[in-house]
Order: sequence, then structure tokens, then C-alpha cells
Amino acid sequence: MTWRWRHLGLLLLALLAPLLVSWWLGGHEALATIGAFPGPLLALMGIITVLCWNLNAARWRLLLSGRAGHLGQDGALAIEMAVKFALCATPGGSGGAATFLLLLARRGFPPARATAIYLVDQSCDLLFFAVMLSLLVAATLTGAVDWPHRTLIGAASLGLGLVLLGLGLILAWLPWLLRRRPWLAWPGPRRRRRFARQLLSGRRTLIATLRLPPSVLASIFGLCGLHWLLRYSLLYLAVLGIIGQGGTLADWAWTFLVQMLAMAASQFSVLPGGAGAAEISVGALLLPLMEPGQVAAAVVIWRLVSYHLYLLAGAPVFLIQVARWLGRPVAS
Repeated sequence: MTWRWRHLGLLLLALLAPLLVSWWLGGHEALATIGAFPGPLLALMGIITVLCWNLNAARWRLLLSGRAGHLGQDGALAIEMAVKFALCATPGGSGGAATFLLLLARRGFPPARATAIYLVDQSCDLLFFAVMLSLLVAATLTGAVDWPHRTLIGAASLGLGLVLLGLGLILAWLPWLLRRRPWLAWPGPRRRRRFARQLLSGRRTLIATLRLPPSVLASIFGLCGLHWLLRYSLLYLAVLGIIGQGGTLADWAWTFLVQMLAMAASQFSVLPGGAGAAEISVGALLLPLMEPGQVAAAVVIWRLVSYHLYLLAGAPVFLIQVARWLGRPVAS
């Protein structure tokens, strides 16, 4: 019970974080700017968010390829919204993967294989970000743009490349790693064999997914890219709506990069959804280009659509999904 109240307290603090950070940055000026934000533009941002949910739902359908039973767009959308709610409501997004495994297990898809599907999905995201960062690094090196924090951009690109390389090496060498003696001493013969079978089953599922027809893989990556291009345009629209009331020109590529770096920093936050770290990171990266009051207002609008809306719309879907599948047998 104590843990539940503690988690609710952290979630409440995460919900208030954008307002607290914005008040710290801009004070009354930020609140006045938020009140003057164009309603049609805010509605457009909401529509883009809903479209992003549907793009990810279509990606789940292609990744699963009928292996978890019949999964229509409505069912995939319910899974997507439930997973995103859990992702936003737990520190470090730890609840997202667990919710995905649970929902697929209720459909008869074993957790080890579901983990492989989730890993492919996350790797697709990492690959897209690596490509985008490489393009942005190339733009800074050729002098096409003059952005601050060039070293940070290069370090982020290198870090993503190393993560992708590490995942590839683990996938290729997993059978060899399982045969190594340090693995054999833990956690006992019976559990060791079961754990090894689960890992190898997940590896087979991952390989089978990567061997889908090239057109399907291209569609998955295309949906992934379109989703992130749209979702990471939300900050640009927020900035555009703010500076439209008086300010400098907005740069879509820079706001895209700001969100990538801020979301990476938010993984170190102990609050759900990376609250606090995300707002401070975005605010710090936008301050050289905008007034403090404008930055604060843009952060609030951006988090309202990219975080609070996920919680508000995802909560009932999450509860319905958990209640619906609670009585069904879980695949082992």
C-alpha cells in the first residue's frame, strides 16, 4: 500500500512538473502566453497525436503478422494506448514493456517471443533516430546549419550507433554466451535450462521477424519514421504558436533535435514520463533562441499534448484491457 501511495505521489508530481518548471522559467508572462495560444493549432496537435497512435497500431499489426491471433486496427490501437499509458505512468517507462507482454500473453503469445517483438520495435526506433542524427551531424559539419551543442549532437549519434551494434552482437552471439561457464553457475540447472530456452525462443522470433518480406519491413520502418516525424513536430508547432504572437522564426530541425536529446535525458528521471528532466532539457536547449516566457509556454503546451494527453486518453483503455484479459489463461 505504501508503494502505491508513493507511486501516485510521483505521478502527481510528474503531472505538475511542466507547470512548475514553466513558472520557474517564465512566471506570469508564461501563463499569459499560454492563454493566448491559438486554439486551432492546439486542435491540430491533438489530431497529430491520435494519428501517431494509429500509425504505431498499424506497426504492431505488421510486426506480429497474425502470430498473436486476429488483431484488427481497433485491437492494435487499444494495445498501443494501454502500453503508452503504462510507459508514461511509470519511472523510466518500465511499465510499457510489462504491459505489452501481459496483453500479448493473454492472447496466447508467450512473453519470451513478445519480448523479441518489443525489442524489434525499439530497435526500429533506435535505427530511425540514428539515421536522423547522422543527417543532422552531416548538416552541421557541412556548414548548412549553425546549431549550438554540436559536440552533444555527435556524442548522441555515436551512443545510438554503439547501442545498435551491441544489440546486433548479442543477437548473433547469444547461443555462444549461453554456453559460457559464468552463465552455467546461475541460477541452477532447471531454471538455467528454462531461462536459456526462453532466450533462444525470443531470438528465433526476432530473427523470424527480421526475415519478413522486404516490403513488410520497409512498411514497418516507414510507419516508424512517419510516427516520429509527426510526433516530434509537436514541439515545433508549440513554438510556432508561441512565437506567432511575436518572436523569431522557428526551426523544425532544431526542435526535432531538441526533443531527441531531451527524451534521452529524461531516462535518468525518477519521475514517470521523465518529468522534470524533459522539461528542463527542452527549456535549456530552447533558451538561446527564445525568451524565457516563450520557452516556458512552449514547454507546457508541448507536454500537454505529448504527455498529459497520453495519460488522459490511455488510462481508461489500460483499465479496460487489463480487466478484459484478467480472467484468460496466460501463455507460458
